[in-house]
Amino acid sequence: MKQKVSFNPLRVSEIRRLTADAVEVSFEVPAELAEDYNYVPGQYVALRKEIDGQEVRRSYSICDVPRHLPTGASIIRVGIKKNLGGVFSTWANDELEIGETVDVMNPQGAFTSRTHVTFLNNPDEAGEGKKHLVAFAAGSGITPIMAIAQAFMDAADDHTFELVYANKGAGDVMFAEEIGDLKDKYPSRFAVHHILSRENRVNPLFTGRIDADRLEQLLDNVLDQDADEWFLCGPFELVQLCRDTLSQRGIPEDRIRFELFSTGKPGDAPAGQQGRAVEIKEGEDVYKITFTLDGLSGEVESPVSANETVLNAALRKRSDVPFACAGGVCGTCRARVVEGEYEMDENYALEPDEVERGYVLTCQTRPKSPCLTVDFDS
Repeated sequence: MKQKVSFNPLRVSEIRRLTADAVEVSFEVPAELAEDYNYVPGQYVALRKEIDGQEVRRSYSICDVPRHLPTGASIIRVGIKKNLGGVFSTWANDELEIGETVDVMNPQGAFTSRTHVTFLNNPDEAGEGKKHLVAFAAGSGITPIMAIAQAFMDAADDHTFELVYANKGAGDVMFAEEIGDLKDKYPSRFAVHHILSRENRVNPLFTGRIDADRLEQLLDNVLDQDADEWFLCGPFELVQLCRDTLSQRGIPEDRIRFELFSTGKPGDAPAGQQGRAVEIKEGEDVYKITFTLDGLSGEVESPVSANETVLNAALRKRSDVPFACAGGVCGTCRARVVEGEYEMDENYALEPDEVERGYVLTCQTRPKSPCLTVDFDS
């Protein structure tokens, strides 16, 4: 059984300004919760806060390797970049203060290195020999890459890492100091290629947006294509371009790891923890959705005319149904279909083998048979 998804109020212990519109927020995890918040670099946490009378949830990647205090407590750090119209990111950048508490979900996500998953968790174990990783990041997409890169480079003396990092200008580079530290610490093994879309650089290859032509040039002339894994994190268009190009070059799908912070598409995220209200008219056809969560079964009827997702329907029955982004990106609402037919609109979080085994993102899944049964505990 997978680890229960749960929130706990954690105290903000530090806020560090990264750029004019981005901060690093540190949360102190008390000793009694340290095991629940153990994580593999590359994972994320969902944050929950009531802002202006409305509950807001947002997922943010952990940007540092695990840090432990002498008291037995631990520290989790996330990077939060202010987005235009972003309620949570604006509040975190402009109003959040040290000492405040925020509900933090235990770490989730599969954007982790398959090469050294065990090794990252236990530095005392032997490594797997020389490995090479390449990462493409844009804007706040650097956040999980920082944790992965630091842990990977510390893991062995012969590992190599190449980073392509795209931003508008030098002032937008998040974790500039940490990236510089990695270059200084591993001068022959860590390489970073900054690409700025609105500032001129000496090499024209590193000036402008990463389009298909520029990506081909980078792969042909700059990067070592014999990588054990490729990590892609940023806007949908860039991630998809990189995925398609690498696949066309014969890179196996299981060596390409990707994560999106947003699809860029408007969605109908559930309202708070209640789910969007629907009305069942007398005599109207309904879907019967049955679900298991924490060993308990629940059942809810969903009007066919509402065309609502499994997540929205389930939230009307139980407020603790897990979700974070509600956009098919993070995977927090993952469940396995036990019985019935369904349709999943988008999937940017589940691996192909998970989909084959019947797992779905309930925020994107709608019933297509009179009865649908899902298991959040699987």
